[in-house]
Order: sequence, then structure tokens, then C-alpha cells
Amino acid sequence: MTEKSGAMQVDLKLVRQLAELLDETSLSEIEVEDGGRKIRVARTITGAVMAAPSPVQPAPVAAPASAAPALPAGDHPGTVKSPMVGTAYLTPEPDAAPFVTVGASVKEGDTILIIEAMKVMNPIIAPRGGKVLQILVGSGQPVEFDQPLVVIE
Repeated sequence: MTEKSGAMQVDLKLVRQLAELLDETSLSEIEVEDGGRKIRVARTITGAVMAAPSPVQPAPVAAPASAAPALPAGDHPGTVKSPMVGTAYLTPEPDAAPFVTVGASVKEGDTILIIEAMKVMNPIIAPRGGKVLQILVGSGQPVEFDQPLVVIE
């Protein structure tokens, strides 16, 4: 940035790379910070684009629907939502067993999945103990902030 002219100098190559990353990962926004400079690239998601991840969700939602038809997953009090934008992984490594499975019991503080954001693996922990009713994301699936991930009864 230059102080005298008051104009911010933008690295257009970086902005283009971030925009391409949005397309590749199906994310709606990305933000990077380098020293005193912060760049945020975002796009408006239309209904057609948002529909792409939904085929992953109906299968797990349909199984327990008979047990609790009154509450959609996002409204269930045991819904664990994503605290960030990133990529969800249900296993610690590609060939490893999943952290949790539907029907498994978890204790408060257990890792239930991880979200990769900006090359950092962030463990998502169970906020309470109980039985896993639903897993609403697939491994390697992009997730948005506040998106329902898992339902714990």
C-alpha cells in the first residue's frame, strides 16, 4: 500500500488464484491475510450451485427420519454445526477408520471429524456426550460456516 496516494495496490494474480480456488473447491468465499494486507474474494451462490452438495445429505437424513420426523437436522438441539469454511474429513487419515459412525456413542470432547481450512486440520469435538444419530457430510466435502455436520442425541 502507498500512503501518499491513498490507493491500495492489489495483487491481481493473487485475486485470480483465489477466484480459481473458489471454483475448484465450491466454496463461497476465501480470505487471506499477509501482514497488514487482507484480501477477501467472495461470490454469490445461486440456488443451482447450492443444490450440488445436497445429494450427500438426503441419505443420512432419511434413515433416522422415522425416529424423529418433527425436527430437521439443523433444528435438532444436538446438531453440531461447522465453525468455519473448509473441507470436512471423517477420518484422521485416508485409510483409517472414521472418528464416529451412526449409532456410536461419543463423550463430550471426543473428536467427531476434522475440517481443513487454509492447510490447517481443525478437530471438531463433540460438545456433549450421546449417540450419533446422523452424519450429514461426506469425507472430502466442502462445508460452509454454520452448516450442520453431525447430530448427537
